[in-house]
Amino acid sequence: MSGELIALLALGFGYLALLFGCGLGVERGWIPVRIVRHPAVYTLALGVYASAWAVYGSLELAASAGYGYLAYYLGIAGAFLLAPVLLVPIQRITRTYQLASLADLFAFRFRTRWAGTLITLISLLAVLPLLALQVKTLGEAIQHMTGIANPGWVALSLCSGIALFAVVFGARHSHLHARHDTLLATIAFESIVKLAAMLGLGLVALFVVFDGPADLQQWLQGPGLATQAATPRLDPTQWRTLLLLFFAAAFLMPHMFHITFAETLSRRTLLQAGWTLPLFLLLMALPVPLILWAAQAQGSTEPLAPAYAAYALSQSWWVGALAFVAGLAAASGTMIIISLALSGMILNHIVLVAHPPEARPDLYGWLRWLRRGLVVAVVLGGWVFYRTVGVNHDLTALGLTAFVGMAQCLPGMLALLYWPGANRNGMIAGLAAGIAIWLWGLWLPLLFELPLPTLPIPLDALAQTPHWYQITLISLAGNLIMLMTVSLFTRTSAGEKAAAEACSVDAVIRSKRLPLEAVTAADFPHQLAQALGDDAARREVTRALKALGLEENERRPYALRRLRDRIQANLSGLMGPSVARDIVDRYLPYRHDGSTATDDIHFVESRLEAYRSRLTGLARELDGLRRHHRRTLSHLPLGLCIFGDDDELVMWNDALAELSGIEGDSIIGARRDSLPAPWPDLLGRALTGDRTPLYKQPATIKGRPRFLTLHKAVLSDHDSRGGSVILIEDHTEMKWLEDELVHAARLASIGQLAAGVAHEIGNPITGISSLAQNLRYDTDDPALLETANQIQQLTERVTRIVNSLVGFAHGGRQATPLPDTPASLSSISREALHLIHLARSGEDVEFINACPADLTVRGDAQRLMQVMVNLLSNARDACAAGGRVIIEAGAQGAQAWWQVTDDGPGIDPAIREHVFEPFTTTKSAGKGTGLGLSLAYQIVAEHEGKIEIFSPVPGDNRGTRLRVWLPLYPQDALLAHAPNTDC
Repeated sequence: MSGELIALLALGFGYLALLFGCGLGVERGWIPVRIVRHPAVYTLALGVYASAWAVYGSLELAASAGYGYLAYYLGIAGAFLLAPVLLVPIQRITRTYQLASLADLFAFRFRTRWAGTLITLISLLAVLPLLALQVKTLGEAIQHMTGIANPGWVALSLCSGIALFAVVFGARHSHLHARHDTLLATIAFESIVKLAAMLGLGLVALFVVFDGPADLQQWLQGPGLATQAATPRLDPTQWRTLLLLFFAAAFLMPHMFHITFAETLSRRTLLQAGWTLPLFLLLMALPVPLILWAAQAQGSTEPLAPAYAAYALSQSWWVGALAFVAGLAAASGTMIIISLALSGMILNHIVLVAHPPEARPDLYGWLRWLRRGLVVAVVLGGWVFYRTVGVNHDLTALGLTAFVGMAQCLPGMLALLYWPGANRNGMIAGLAAGIAIWLWGLWLPLLFELPLPTLPIPLDALAQTPHWYQITLISLAGNLIMLMTVSLFTRTSAGEKAAAEACSVDAVIRSKRLPLEAVTAADFPHQLAQALGDDAARREVTRALKALGLEENERRPYALRRLRDRIQANLSGLMGPSVARDIVDRYLPYRHDGSTATDDIHFVESRLEAYRSRLTGLARELDGLRRHHRRTLSHLPLGLCIFGDDDELVMWNDALAELSGIEGDSIIGARRDSLPAPWPDLLGRALTGDRTPLYKQPATIKGRPRFLTLHKAVLSDHDSRGGSVILIEDHTEMKWLEDELVHAARLASIGQLAAGVAHEIGNPITGISSLAQNLRYDTDDPALLETANQIQQLTERVTRIVNSLVGFAHGGRQATPLPDTPASLSSISREALHLIHLARSGEDVEFINACPADLTVRGDAQRLMQVMVNLLSNARDACAAGGRVIIEAGAQGAQAWWQVTDDGPGIDPAIREHVFEPFTTTKSAGKGTGLGLSLAYQIVAEHEGKIEIFSPVPGDNRGTRLRVWLPLYPQDALLAHAPNTDC
């Protein structure tokens, strides 16, 4: 064994070991879930579309068709740009009915197991050339790197590692619809690797082979001009046909269908991929012409096929290794997902159809091992097809054969989504015609030398076109014509009509609801055990009950029907819709004993909406009237909901959806008691109460208090289906306005009282002030003079309080103008402490003045002292014996903060928001008026400041802090105001 081969095997198996490590890291939780389930991971996982064709086949197509190679990337870009009308409806159907593959979807829609079997066989035949293409690129890359004559066995060893990874990380669950986070993350990692490798090869071509963009441009306009002129150009019709093939492959190929729809991903993520995936593919496509031009510039494409031009860029081994890793990453990801998707289709629509499960003791294990064996068989089948067929054909022939084959499902898919009149007969006839032409024209010629069919006379114009183009047009035309003709002239069964409605609207809706043979949910496991075995039947019923939120003793017929449908959907994910439907219909049948079936109003509404465009004459006019009335109710500016007699919600209009924050579509059909709080109790009082309206009922909605008024009308006419209508008015703003008016009236009465009190206090205070002034002239005793001064100061303070009350009584207007003078917060705090000590010794409470001496604000020092006295008085009263009150201050920008902090118990949250209102106090009766903080608030507001309250103090669970913000006195004005000390 040569050293180059050993190095290449080490590189290949080292890469596969890295994949195993990535998968193990996801499963062990080494990689955070927020990364694993990020939408970008899904977009990168969709990059599995960029198979070995993107690395090698695009180069081959670019060499033979020029820029026609871009059709491979633009086709899928178009499919994902149409995601809202094409991919999202498919995702809804597959998610609702647990459909894991294209075969499941066709079997569900056309209500026959043969549809699923036929799609599975078509997919198998179409995918084999694509698998062979992946293996072929590995084999030929090995041959170019090492020079060995027979690289097939080396390629088989790499295929074995790929199959092992698929078995270990993709086939460990029995349910095909289980989300594979490990698989998605690993495929996303592979997309990053192949993108980085392709961009690296592009950089080598641009900056190693060429000396940059200028050198490349010079070559294209010089020596390369003749080479580019000699490159064939696709005819516009062929270009559009290629776009159609790759457009169909974007969602019909088994691996793309699996990643796009079988993995349980959100609708938002799928819509987001509508622009992120085309961006990824654009980056993948950019290096292709650079690599091809570089190889042509070196004259190196002669000994190598154009597909492997990357290996001719440089003699350095690492450049070839980079190309090999790009191809291995692209091929391995595609082979992993194809093997998983195709194994599930073969299991559900061939193996289980031929050998249905019959009460196996270990159903899940049996299905799991069957699927693992099929995974290995699919990968091995791709290698065998490569060794026997693929070695004789180029990549373009193999790829186009696969894409044309899968495109035969496109007419059926479009009919499935948009033509309810299509039936199984037309679908099978169309597929048979298209597949027959494809097999004869493209697939069988890969194996044998077959004479090409002679074209009919009207198609002679196609004789000069490429063979693949002829077969594509003829097969798709025959497919479409047969589908439409046979569907129009054959009968469509009731089951197909119901399935067509399910694919056109949100769910399968029954016009009549029949009772089941089972009486309770506990009967389900016993009946299903005949087909699934005791353990599997019990687990499936438990799983369905858990998903629906039902109990095992559930007896309601409506709930039992939901349980039956859920079990059928879950079994569809386990063994396909055909087998699941047969089991459920046989072992959980409806009872046809003459029981009266009830009407379903949802069915009537949905059927009218679905067939509205087909109505004519009077029926159309009546439907227009119905829609007008429904729109009237839906757009009514008042909340409206309608309940049936069984408490089932029938309508929830737009205004109520906006009020409640609950979209009507999410709860229509729910019972009242299952609605989110507070609606069950609120609506229950209206439905069951005899007195209406219910006026201003309190409720908390979206975290905010609301006051709602409810009116009820009972639908008791003979022509009506019964039920009740509830009209809901939001009177919250009216309630708040009433409360504001009451509050304003209260404040007005307080203002009148304050004016009267101020007037009555004014005269005695004037007398006391006069007596204090006279006392100062009647004595020379220093002690009496000091007392007289203090009396004078206190009377002036009372006067200012009285003036504040007068200002409050006049609507809070400033009683005196605000002086533009400096006021030292330290001095004001010191004087306020002195006044506090006059009323109380302060021995039981410690006061700390921590205000800096140089902090000066703009304002009236006397009025600010009144604020501080009020704050200190409240803080002192809040403290227990031995407590502490701290006065602090500081500056922030053009504002100064001034705060008082106590270590008392704090303020009751119930009154914390009202402490600045007049007559609001936390003190007992007779110990406080509740005016101090309201006056302090007014004074601070007049100083263009504000007060903040913190209770409890941040960082502690007790205490209160009141912080005052005041404007700083300008520094330049402060210097000008300072006394002149010059001699």
